[in-house]
Amino acid sequence: PLRPVVLPLGLLYQEYRDKSTRQEIETRRLQDSQTDPEESSPSEETPTEVEPTSTPENKGPPQISLLRNSNSRFNLWQDLPEIRSSGVLSILQPDEIKLQEAMFELVTSEASYYKSLNLLVSHFMENERLKKILHQSEAHILFSNVLDVMAVSERFLLDLEQRVEENIVISDVCDIVYQHTVNHFSVYITYVSNQTYQERTYKQLLQDKPAFREVISQLELDPKCKGLSFSSFLILPFQRITRLKLLVQNILKKVEEKSDRESTALDAHKELETVVKACNEGVRKMSRTEQMISIQKKLEFKIKSVPIISHSRWLLKQGELQQMNGPKTSRTLRTKKLFREIYLFLFNDLLVICRQIPGDKYQVFDSAPRGLLRVEELEDQGQSLANVFILRLLENADDREASYMLKASSQSEMKRWMISLAPNRRTKFVSFTSRLVDCPQIQCVHPYLAQEPDELSLELADVLNILDKTDDGWIFGERLHDQERGWFPSSMGEEILNPKIRAQNLKECFRVHKSDDSQRRKLGSRNRQ
Repeated sequence: PLRPVVLPLGLLYQEYRDKSTRQEIETRRLQDSQTDPEESSPSEETPTEVEPTSTPENKGPPQISLLRNSNSRFNLWQDLPEIRSSGVLSILQPDEIKLQEAMFELVTSEASYYKSLNLLVSHFMENERLKKILHQSEAHILFSNVLDVMAVSERFLLDLEQRVEENIVISDVCDIVYQHTVNHFSVYITYVSNQTYQERTYKQLLQDKPAFREVISQLELDPKCKGLSFSSFLILPFQRITRLKLLVQNILKKVEEKSDRESTALDAHKELETVVKACNEGVRKMSRTEQMISIQKKLEFKIKSVPIISHSRWLLKQGELQQMNGPKTSRTLRTKKLFREIYLFLFNDLLVICRQIPGDKYQVFDSAPRGLLRVEELEDQGQSLANVFILRLLENADDREASYMLKASSQSEMKRWMISLAPNRRTKFVSFTSRLVDCPQIQCVHPYLAQEPDELSLELADVLNILDKTDDGWIFGERLHDQERGWFPSSMGEEILNPKIRAQNLKECFRVHKSDDSQRRKLGSRNRQ
């Protein structure tokens, strides 16, 4: 029988995931630089041996030569001795071999993930010295329901391994993914929703308890941890559940259209997407509620007071802009007090306009429902009017129409405000949900952590449509695998220049989401804005 999966896998999940995403980046770079795209197969994402020397003159940064040393090799399905000796490789179609690799990667990566979880529990959570230092409630917040998560992973892995052992050629894995997602994966939502408190408790403990800091540092130095930090273990479940969805997408791109395997993959994908969405919502809900309470405390109303806190309201953007005074004549441009600072709080359904007053407070002097805002850019008005836009409130706090001429500190800040204030304005490039045939695309080569609510956190190898970009280095993008939108620095990615690869990426994206009701998708991207 085949016992290929757990045993030869020396990699912890953090290393495995890093390698596999960098591999994906490399494969895409290679295809993108091929002059004749006909020769490449753009859907190829399974880890293959890439010889760094085989790339033509490269426009991008130097190649990541991951695969030079032999021990960093992945376990490929086709490299298993049992597969090699069975002669099955000469019988199967190339597409079927790619599909086998995609299914096999789901299994090996789960084994690697389980190994890392196991280390988190046995090495950190069950450490006697750590147990003595931590109060029971602190340990509970820090490790949450990780034991449940590990038990779920173990059961999942056993079923997957059993399937791999049944037959030399894997029949399917998505039916197993579907069953486990529906019946067991809710433990992920619990774990991930606790993340805000987990991070805060960890920071607090490092600050307040030198003994805790010392034990963690010592445990991290153990060779078992391969130089990885304690926090990289804590975040594993969130990373895994998102990655699992992408691994199923990868299978979905390779199964035959209209086949049984396609429908089980679509079902599994849909269920995973529901769990991932609930995880994201869980994280947001916790931090949003606290944020709204702290904003409410800072606001003083000069106009009729508006209750700020509501369970369906959250902050989209806040910040200072310059308001231009006086009539728009050339004379006033020469006067000193041309601008005065104003401060905006933009929520998903409401805009509040304030002036900052001493004591970290804000005095509210106008407001409007978000649906009744309009923005327009001032075209080519010379230096003094650079980055100026007009904000119209169709119905302000006095039930009248009001206009504000606002100046931002940079082009990106102006565009970010305009897109946040009026999300249904056309962007420079059309969103892929409108099924535009070609649109600039970028692949993420450096992970990015969002700093503001209108930014998008990026993972390595994410592919995004570029909806807008600024001269000062920011991109407004829509990620293909989940249609999330947001801003990020353009230095985080490399544009995909080959139109055939871009078309392939879009085609795969439509295929993955074809079970969605397209109307719901359009609505979804509106609501997120």
